[in-house]
Amino acid sequence: MALTTTPRRHLGRRASFWTAAAVAALALWTSGAPSVSYPLYAAEWHLTPTTTNAIFAVYPIVLVVVLVVLGDLSDHIGRRASIVLGLVAVLVGVVLFAVAPSVAWVFVGRAFMGLGVGLSLSPASAAMVDFSAPGQVARAGSITTAATAVGLALATLVGGALVQYAPYPLHLDYWVLAVVVAGVLALAWFLPAHVAPEDPRPWRLRGLTVPPGLRGTFATAVLAVSAAYALGSVVLAMGAQIARQLVGSTNVLVTGGLLSVSAVVIGVVAIVSRRVPARWLITSGAVASVVGLGLLTLAATAHSLPLFFGGMVLGGAGYSFNFLGGLTLVNAHAPATHRAGMLSSVLVVAYLVQGASALLLGAVATSAGLRAALDVGTPAIGLVCVAAVVLVVAVRRPRPAVA
Repeated sequence: MALTTTPRRHLGRRASFWTAAAVAALALWTSGAPSVSYPLYAAEWHLTPTTTNAIFAVYPIVLVVVLVVLGDLSDHIGRRASIVLGLVAVLVGVVLFAVAPSVAWVFVGRAFMGLGVGLSLSPASAAMVDFSAPGQVARAGSITTAATAVGLALATLVGGALVQYAPYPLHLDYWVLAVVVAGVLALAWFLPAHVAPEDPRPWRLRGLTVPPGLRGTFATAVLAVSAAYALGSVVLAMGAQIARQLVGSTNVLVTGGLLSVSAVVIGVVAIVSRRVPARWLITSGAVASVVGLGLLTLAATAHSLPLFFGGMVLGGAGYSFNFLGGLTLVNAHAPATHRAGMLSSVLVVAYLVQGASALLLGAVATSAGLRAALDVGTPAIGLVCVAAVVLVVAVRRPRPAVA
């Protein structure tokens, strides 16, 4: 008797789009999950700001390696395969955090998180473009940005609530995240195997992917997204400690709520700005980022929660404008067969900037204090923002690619 196999059912176009959005949200939830726990880790294991910032920095550093080596993998093996592999690695990293008896386990878990997000975030972003209706590329970019904002908000709010009011404050929030990752992994298993035209060349190690004629576009996108991620390193790696030590917030849920304001603003700005040209997005991002960082510095000086709140609002707007501006440039101009690879290349540089920023600012905070770290970080990030504005105004763009 001949054996028959039942074809695997696949998610429809709309369900696949929102599953890819959930993967993007998980990437940032995973990234931000430890943000409210850093002061607790410091107290429990007697860690310096250099060490806590290094925990954060392991994530983007591993991401850089993964994106350089495997950045365009999904253009060859399909979005689903790359996303599934990434979510499995994320799950391993989250579980390591959930059971961590020492800081060494946290470092290893953070490395697995970086591996997983490196494999899944660019394919998920590219898949959202692939599954979009014709002419809806801008919508894909804005929803990708909004999804990452949702992930950041969940990281700080869920983490803050569980750390403050639930038992096992250094572990329970990671078990909750592990359950969510497992659920999204189950959905991702049913994504269509190939959701974009495959690159006809066999896959091999290629490093950064920049299609011909798009170097100016690539450089502009890199600076815009790098500015966003550098700002994110201040909020995620140092925000909870700034709120606790300099502003005086002692309730972890309150601190998480303050940090989540930035994420909420990121999402709102992304949705309402989806039709705004990249030039205006990046210019607005520069202004909002610099003013937001200035308010954080003033908050640290005046020990003011209202100023800290204002810094979170404008910082979130600056992050969203810059990230969406860079993503819009790539989605609009990169050909479909190189879209994931070019997105990965942009993220390589941006995550490298983020990791370097976290390590540098952590070292400054350890030697001279958190206020000094803000004094160093604010003008440095401002310079990156200004460079992005100069390029987005000066560089001529090719015609948009067909999605």
